[in-house]
Amino acid sequence: MSDAKRYSFPKELRLRTGAEFDAVFKAKVSAGDGVLVIHARPNGLGHARLGLAVSRKVGGAVRRNRWKRCLREAFRLSQHDLPALDFVCLPRLRDKPTLAVVDAALRGLARRLEKKAAKQAQPSEGRS
Repeated sequence: MSDAKRYSFPKELRLRTGAEFDAVFKAKVSAGDGVLVIHARPNGLGHARLGLAVSRKVGGAVRRNRWKRCLREAFRLSQHDLPALDFVCLPRLRDKPTLAVVDAALRGLARRLEKKAAKQAQPSEGRS
């Protein structure tokens, strides 16, 4: 079963420390739409990692937990299609999220962020 893609969400695919979150925010590469704002940073690990920042502005505990479940599931299902970046996702909608909407937003924004991160890395390589 080594060739089969695994769709789990182990610790290796998560941002877990404050320093990891701070590094992503410090990179200042972000993209947003009507559903999500995603901050990203290249990680050099060969796979994507996810961090969540769901504030109380989104709603009560039930709504915040629903957002987190939808974001984790969208990431879990699309992890093999995402670029090797660290992502921190912030919900923008205050409505109830659906998996289809969150998944589409995550995939679209990840493509935009991959281009932005590559563009940001190019000028720094030529300066030396």
